[in-house]
Amino acid sequence: MADSVRIVVCGDEGTGKSSLITCLVKDVFVSGKVQAVLPPITIGSPDNITTTIVDTSALPVDRNALRKEIRRSNVILLIYSDHYSYERVSLFWLPFFRSLGVNLPVILCANKADLAPDVEAEEEMMPIMAEFKEIDSCIRSSAKDHLNVNEVFYLCQRAVTHPIAPLYDSKEQTLKPAAIAALQRIFFLCDKDQDGLLNDEEMNNLQRRCFNRTLSDTELEEIKLVLRKASPSSTAEDGISERGFILLNKIFAEKGRHETTWTILRAFHYTDNLSLEDSFLHPKFEVPPFASAELSPIGYRFFVDLFLLFDKDNDGGLNDEELRALFKPTPGIPAFWEESSFSASTVRSDAGHITLQGWLAQWSMTTFMEPATALAYLAYLGFEGHDKAGTTVALKVTKPRRRRRKTGKVERNVVHCYVLGARGSGKSTILDTFLNRPFSGTYNPTIKPRTAVNSVELQGGKQCYLILEELGELEPAILDNEAKLNACDVICYTYDSSDPDSFQHIVELRQKYPHLDQLPAIYAALKADLDKTTQRAELQPDAYTREIGMNAPLHVSARWSSISELFINIAEAALVPVNAFPKLEEEPVDRTSLYIAASVGVVAAMTVYYIWRHRLLPNA
Repeated sequence: MADSVRIVVCGDEGTGKSSLITCLVKDVFVSGKVQAVLPPITIGSPDNITTTIVDTSALPVDRNALRKEIRRSNVILLIYSDHYSYERVSLFWLPFFRSLGVNLPVILCANKADLAPDVEAEEEMMPIMAEFKEIDSCIRSSAKDHLNVNEVFYLCQRAVTHPIAPLYDSKEQTLKPAAIAALQRIFFLCDKDQDGLLNDEEMNNLQRRCFNRTLSDTELEEIKLVLRKASPSSTAEDGISERGFILLNKIFAEKGRHETTWTILRAFHYTDNLSLEDSFLHPKFEVPPFASAELSPIGYRFFVDLFLLFDKDNDGGLNDEELRALFKPTPGIPAFWEESSFSASTVRSDAGHITLQGWLAQWSMTTFMEPATALAYLAYLGFEGHDKAGTTVALKVTKPRRRRRKTGKVERNVVHCYVLGARGSGKSTILDTFLNRPFSGTYNPTIKPRTAVNSVELQGGKQCYLILEELGELEPAILDNEAKLNACDVICYTYDSSDPDSFQHIVELRQKYPHLDQLPAIYAALKADLDKTTQRAELQPDAYTREIGMNAPLHVSARWSSISELFINIAEAALVPVNAFPKLEEEPVDRTSLYIAASVGVVAAMTVYYIWRHRLLPNA
């Protein structure tokens, strides 16, 4: 909401512009001659909005100054006081404003109402308002009788702080599409039980959030009565429908109470152009180098509750219809999900529906790879942090890990693995098996990078989420990209144990990209259910890994249930990397502790000698 308003007061000479301003400031009518053009006046208000009122001259000689003031202002107060000046409103003033190319709301004021007390304001002003949509509202006033003086300038303030134009089309007499879409999203978020109705408790939750108060039973019944009279289908016995909620806000706009609608919209972080605040969708959240973003327990709880709420048939999965309903208050399924082939990257039930395990795994991967997307969708989906803490409390940043870390553990619950190997070595099958997909013997080469994410239970019962990524034809570009490698926690080198040319690809890969040794790694011999063959390489896989100080390749097959050991080994290599680095040369002996111990011993000896000498000297 704007915190300052600049009002330019326009109208023919003699319409009482200066008198009206003076009456506002002095709170009395000044019967003597008032200065022709008053200097700009700035006043404050209880809601911390600074208002500047600029008086102007209608004389042709002052036209350039008038143009300048209009362009600097937020709202135009256009005053007339008799038939001649009334005619000039449509013949000169409003066309003049349009000629300047400004898009400012206009408050039309019929001043000196004491001179024509019998004139019906609505009959007089409605024809002009119908022709000129820029007129926000109209009012009759009298400085002499102190009639509606404060109200005139309040309408000017409200036209800026709570504009009607984005909400209501006065010509069509309906709410505008953007306003309806925003109100539909608010209704969706407030309908906590997703029954399509706002019951009394949900209405009071909305009232409390927006206005910091609740509605009495009588007030709730009055609202429902108004809606029933306007549209019998807008309410039901259990509450107010979405149609009724939209109609209620339409009634607010028609009755000039659109500030009520704006209060609701702003409580849900909408801007004056009815988009969500950028700071709400994209709060400041930094992830240091070699650290990562993860969902916090609060974040996981939110996504669990969301899943359970929209699993309407209680089959343990979200079908396409339930997913569409869940993502209704958002722009749709995240683009990142589409790019990573969401349907093929996470765990689904036999019916093809995303399970709770797959749902949490997918959001874990989204948070890890694109925390900004996770934060935006938390905002879209209505996450509410405690004490207005914002969406960032749903995420946490892990402690940065170091390259070539030799001791200690990596403190994180989501790890990312690049699966590397020759064509046809079985990488895609590994990803399918990780997602509990049935085995398929058909070979389909991977073109674009492909991911699979699922939870892995480690020794001791700890659970982590593992992201496996097959790089496809982008493998060379990704392995040359430092930022891409920094996002990776572990490498799984794979080869087909039944193909004699498969292992040599790993040897060549490590020679071409020596910086890969800065990452922990494991080796996997795939298709172990087939006949093992001798590899056409200088060293056989077991000898090769032994020479570089690594564990021997793990022999696995997608047809064996024991393949789960591979995923556990990958996760453990990322979380406890001490034994997952190649030892190509003798590691220098770390003598730091020895030096420290020797230094402490020398200091202790000197201290003892000093004390001994100190005791002997008095006896000398």
